[in-house]
Amino acid sequence: MAYSETILTTQTHPADSTSVTVTGTAFKGDGFYGRSDGIHTVQYDYSSYIGTTVIQGTLAKSPVEADWFDVLTTTESSFTGAKIQNFTGNYVWVRAKITYTNGSVTSIRLNH
Repeated sequence: MAYSETILTTQTHPADSTSVTVTGTAFKGDGFYGRSDGIHTVQYDYSSYIGTTVIQGTLAKSPVEADWFDVLTTTESSFTGAKIQNFTGNYVWVRAKITYTNGSVTSIRLNH
């Protein structure tokens, strides 16, 4: 069975050129369900986005902040549209973290 979830909802920058960081909540990854392939796909939907998006994972069942590590990093310079990327790992939990100076993230979706 495949799962598709929005792991980060709309985030809009205040348009003052400051650096803003938003960390999403934890969502179940392939490792949570005991799947062996570990294949995950993320879809980013941006509007005039300038910033870095990081997908983080953890192998801990009940993670604390120190358990999270970067899995996939994408940097954009005024991008509008959708992008799709794949990553592999039996992560128990997955989350998105953005640091941006302009634009908005319409959504980040996780499929696995």
